[in-house]
Amino acid sequence: MKIVVCVKQVPDTKGGVKFNPDGTLDRAAMLTIMNPDDKAGLEAALRLKDQYGAEVTVVTMGLPKAEEVLREALAMGADKGILVTDRVLGGADTWATSQTLAGAIRNLDYDLIITGRQAIDGDTAQVGPQISEHLGIPVISYAQKIEIEGDSVKVERQYDDRYHVLKAKMPCLITALAELNEPRYMTPGGIFDAYKTEITTWGRADLKDVDDSNLGLKGSPTQIARASDKVRKGQGEKVTLDPSESVTYIMDKLKEKHVI
Repeated sequence: MKIVVCVKQVPDTKGGVKFNPDGTLDRAAMLTIMNPDDKAGLEAALRLKDQYGAEVTVVTMGLPKAEEVLREALAMGADKGILVTDRVLGGADTWATSQTLAGAIRNLDYDLIITGRQAIDGDTAQVGPQISEHLGIPVISYAQKIEIEGDSVKVERQYDDRYHVLKAKMPCLITALAELNEPRYMTPGGIFDAYKTEITTWGRADLKDVDDSNLGLKGSPTQIARASDKVRKGQGEKVTLDPSESVTYIMDKLKEKHVI
């Protein structure tokens, strides 16, 4: 079994975010981590590797520093890492990103593709399903449990207060929830080996069946009107009242805000 896992290096929002003049994230200036949903997807692939002897290839698109998340994936147990990086790919929205990743994956043999449900820097949950559409394979999203049955994959798909059980023949794409599992830690030996392993780097010329008009900022139909860091809340209002007055005060405030 061959599994491709798509991961993304995202800003560590605890350190704040920074923007370029065009409204896109200044990723080079921020602390970064592996996207949590993607890490759960990677762990799911590694468990399938442990169970079936699968080969796990991890793909990421980003700046050259995105190699860091590939090294982390290798240290966790992945077999190969592929970095897709090129200046012409910068500023991509979900459409251009999914086109890029699909173009890279067309170079690979795969039975299963696993992505995270969504990235914490965009929260769109669009890239995984878009990749499956570009590749012409089925998708099962919001996976909270994954099982292999012969040439098919069976998934518990989270849905409101319950779940659906869906089955699809491979090749198939699955988007994973962070709640799918508890990702393993890197091991000291794994870290050592990860930095001895060569990372494959691909650029625009290595993407298959992708038109230039669908890449990068120019190929992104989503336009950013305005971008800002999270808004700081004011200190608020402090009052000292006895219990009965407090109730009246709170009720008046709720009515004033049209909450009740």
